[in-house]
Amino acid sequence: MSLLQRVRWGAALALVAVLLWAALAPVRYPTRERTFVFPRGAAVLRGEHAGLVPAEVQLTLGVRDVLLLHNRDIAPHVFGQVLVLPGHAFRLPFEQAGDYVYACDAAPGHAVTVRVADHPDPGWARLGWRLRGLAEAVRTLPIVAPDD
Repeated sequence: MSLLQRVRWGAALALVAVLLWAALAPVRYPTRERTFVFPRGAAVLRGEHAGLVPAEVQLTLGVRDVLLLHNRDIAPHVFGQVLVLPGHAFRLPFEQAGDYVYACDAAPGHAVTVRVADHPDPGWARLGWRLRGLAEAVRTLPIVAPDD
């Protein structure tokens, strides 16, 4: 067996080991919160420029089932029936899986959908959940450095 074949087999085995770990390892996070930030300027940028606030937020019961609304803007913002004043934060807990639609003055279409999923079972469901989380983390990487 040549060195190239050994490297290929080693890489394939490493990939299988990582996938098995992702599918079977317990889901542990240090916090159960998912932060939803109203950034500076969110009150001014509306309509076609309203990309600062997402139109959808995904949570998972038992992992990230509290939505932390944090207002970094100089203007107050409305999220559902909650008024979040500048510099303040509000925790919105979820206890059941489902889709929840909230009116939001800074979101595209003035609505935010909060999708709360059940805790992922071991196997394909957990592997898919972790891969979706990885894809979401890569998709939402900040383009500019934080100013705080």
